[in-house]
Amino acid sequence: MLKNLADIGFQPINRGYNSVFRPNRLSLGLVVPIETYASGPVPTMKSHIERVQLAEELGFSAVWLRDVPFNVPTFGDAGQTYDPFVYLGLLAGQTERIALGVASIILPLRHPAHVAKAAATADVLSGGRLLLGVASGDRPEEYPALNRSFSDRGAAFRESFEYIRQMGKPSPTFKNAFGRPQGGIDMLPKPTSGQLPLLITGSSQQDPEWIARNGDGWMTYPRNTAVQARIIHDWRSRVEAVDSPDKPVMQPLYVDLTEDPDTQPQPIHLGFRLGLNPLRAYLKSLEQIGINHVALNLRFNQADTETTLQRLADDILPDFAN
Repeated sequence: MLKNLADIGFQPINRGYNSVFRPNRLSLGLVVPIETYASGPVPTMKSHIERVQLAEELGFSAVWLRDVPFNVPTFGDAGQTYDPFVYLGLLAGQTERIALGVASIILPLRHPAHVAKAAATADVLSGGRLLLGVASGDRPEEYPALNRSFSDRGAAFRESFEYIRQMGKPSPTFKNAFGRPQGGIDMLPKPTSGQLPLLITGSSQQDPEWIARNGDGWMTYPRNTAVQARIIHDWRSRVEAVDSPDKPVMQPLYVDLTEDPDTQPQPIHLGFRLGLNPLRAYLKSLEQIGINHVALNLRFNQADTETTLQRLADDILPDFAN
């Protein structure tokens, strides 16, 4: 019988991880850019710093950047357009409390030494607020542009993941496909806790047991609630099977918030057009099935952005406060 791992709690990692992920509770974050850009793939990035600062002031637990190296027409979304690590550095200096996440860095497209260095730097500069989502990538067009193999991205993901883990140790000596650090060399800075919180996205071309064993959490996608409940139960069963403490689960959710608080949900891309009351009920249902964090995406939101953030803070956040 599956024991209640959530009652045991999550292993602490850094300030951001510990504040965003709580057993048996759901927290709310926002996907950057915090703006509407439904008519095309490229956002304006208008007032982008001010909106992240507003999200922090209002009590959202995290903001999430994207790793989109190229504006790929078939993908249809350029994300925040800025390089995620450069942007993390800026946000670290412009905020104080909110967790800074990336969902997700495409590991096979970058050398893991650069990922480890940049991520640890962002973690230190932000006072331990980094959450690093990692993925194998789903845009085939980017791979030839960087002379990488799309078909081998699963193996590259595992090797990169191992390399990044090793870089948290003092003067690590190891060998894999990305290199063999030796001779006492070391990478600085180290993450604030000696470990980066690595959250694996989807399958990332890996066996589910490998994900349960190696990830510090799992990023999955919106689904029918009953199906999602079964998938989360399976995840926690695998985590228990590898003799690990419980690990959090998060998902995104696109939201178009209507003026009428009772508007019933109407499907949009990976989310709903709906009122505040059905949104609250839906988020509560996700909390009950074991989702620990939802990153709200306002790309298709038709109302004024600042007004929407204030309404969410006034009427939704109190139900999911620390």
